[in-house]
Amino acid sequence: MQTKPIASLPQALGIAFHALDLLETAFTHTSYVHDHKTEHPSDKLVDNERLEFLGDAVLGLVISRYLYFVEPALSEGDMTKWRAAIVCEASLADFAKTLGFQHYLRLGRGEEQSGGRSRSSILADAFEAFIGALYIDQGLSGVEAFIERHIIPRIERGERQRTVDHKSALQEWAQREDGRNVEYAIIAENGPAHARSFVAQVSIAGVMMGQGYGRSKKEAEQRAAEEALLKLGLLTESSGDMDERHL
Repeated sequence: MQTKPIASLPQALGIAFHALDLLETAFTHTSYVHDHKTEHPSDKLVDNERLEFLGDAVLGLVISRYLYFVEPALSEGDMTKWRAAIVCEASLADFAKTLGFQHYLRLGRGEEQSGGRSRSSILADAFEAFIGALYIDQGLSGVEAFIERHIIPRIERGERQRTVDHKSALQEWAQREDGRNVEYAIIAENGPAHARSFVAQVSIAGVMMGQGYGRSKKEAEQRAAEEALLKLGLLTESSGDMDERHL
C-alpha cells in the first residue's frame, strides 16, 4: 500500500498541527526504525513507543472526564467498564481505521509484507501515539477538541457497548467470587524485535484458566481472558458476547 505524506494528515483531520516531525514519529513503528538503522546507521530515527505511553494516559483522562461530566447517572463501576471498552485495543484500532491512520504508518518491510498495516495492535498503538503527539503539540484542550469531534459522536451512537473488554469482565467476575486473584503472565515471546508475538496465560486463585496469542502483550492477555470466560461459561463462543445472566 502506498503511504500518504504525513503533512496531509492535519488537513484530513481538520486540525492545525505545528510539529510535523513529532506527528511523523507517532506513525513510525519499531520495525521501520530497525530496517532504517540497518541501512542508515548514522540516522537518529525514533519509534512511537514513548508517544504511545503518553497518549495512553492522556486518552484515559479525557474519556474519564467525558464519562464523569456527561454521564452523571453512571456508577464508578459502570464508568470503569465503559472506559475500558472505549480505550481497549479493538476500539482504538477501529478509530484509527476510520480516520485512515493505516495510510500514514511507517513500517518495516517484514511487517508490511505480513499485513501489519491492518493489524489491530499496531493501529491501536498508533492512535495512542497520535494522541500523545497531539497533547505535546496542542495541550489537553487540543486533545479534547479532537476527541469531541471524531470519537465522542461514535460513543454517543452506542458503539462503546459493542466492544467487550474481556480482561475487565473477568476481573469483575473474580471480585464477585470472594475477590479471587487474577494474574497474567507472558509465558512465551517469539520472533525478532520488530515483529514480536506473545503468549499470555491467566490464572485465577492460582489455577491456570486460559492462554492467548497476540502480536502485542495486551492482545495476548485479552485472548487469554476470553478463553477463561469461555471455560467459566460467561461467554458464548459463537457470538463473542457476554452472557449478561452471569454479570
